[in-house]
Amino acid sequence: MATVSAVAPQTQPINPGTVIPSISLWQREIVRFYRQKARVVGVILSPLLFWIVIGSGFGNSMRGANGTGQHYLDFFFPGALTMIILFTSIFTMMSVIEDRNEGFLLSVLVAPVSRTVIVMGKVLGGTTLATIQGLIFLVFAPLIGVHFTLNSFLLIVLTVFLVSFSLTALGFAIAWPMDSTQAFHAIINLFLIPLWLLSGSLFAVKDASKWLALLMRINPLTYGTEALRALMYPQAASPGFPVGFDLAILGGFAVIMFVIAFSLANRRTTKSAA
Repeated sequence: MATVSAVAPQTQPINPGTVIPSISLWQREIVRFYRQKARVVGVILSPLLFWIVIGSGFGNSMRGANGTGQHYLDFFFPGALTMIILFTSIFTMMSVIEDRNEGFLLSVLVAPVSRTVIVMGKVLGGTTLATIQGLIFLVFAPLIGVHFTLNSFLLIVLTVFLVSFSLTALGFAIAWPMDSTQAFHAIINLFLIPLWLLSGSLFAVKDASKWLALLMRINPLTYGTEALRALMYPQAASPGFPVGFDLAILGGFAVIMFVIAFSLANRRTTKSAA
C-alpha cells in the first residue's frame, strides 16, 4: 500500500471562458450576503457602536489645553470605517469553507474551468461587499463635519477598494486549506484584532512608543487608515506619508495577497493508493 502526493501548479491562462463563471460566483456572493439580514445589520451596527461609545468616551482627550485639536469621534471615524472593511472582507471568505462542506466547491473544481474562476469570483465578491458596506458608513461623515470634493471622494473609494481587496484575498488564503469554520475563527482572531489595533485606528503612529510604531509601520493596514484620515481631514491630519505613497503600499499589498490566494487555489494535490 503506497500513497503518492504530488503538487503541481495549474498554469491555464485566463480566457474568456473564465469571465462568465467568475461573474456567476461574484453574483452568488453578493446575493448570499444580502439575504442574511442579521449579518448585514451586524457588520454596520457593531463598528457604529464602537465609534460612538469609544469616540464619546475619549471625547476631548486629543485636544490640547487651549482647546485646539480633533474630537476623538472625528479621529476614530476612519478607524471605524476600517473595522467595517476588515470584518466584511475576512468573514465573507468563510463561505469558502461552507461551500466545501456543502459540496458546492467540489462541483466547481471538477467543472471544465480554471481554478482562477474560484479565486476571482470569491475575492471580487468579498471585495465588492466590503467596499459597499464601507461606503454606506460614509453617510455618517457629514454628521462630524466631513465634506468631500469629487477628487477626495474618488480617492477614498479607491482606498476602500484596495483595503477590501487585499483583506479579502488574505481571508481566502486562510480559508482555502481549512475545512472547519471553528478553526477559521480561531486563526482569524490571531490576525483580526492585532491587525486592526495596530492600524492607527485607535491612536496615531506618532503617539505610539518606538517599538509599537515600528509594528504599525510594518502593518499595511496602517497606510489605508492614514490615507482615509488624510483625505477626510486634510487640514487636521498629522504629517505623514503622502496619500500617493499610502496607495502604492496598499496596491502592493493587494497584489501580494492575491498572488498568494491564487497560488494556493491552483495547487493540486492528488492521492492514489496501490
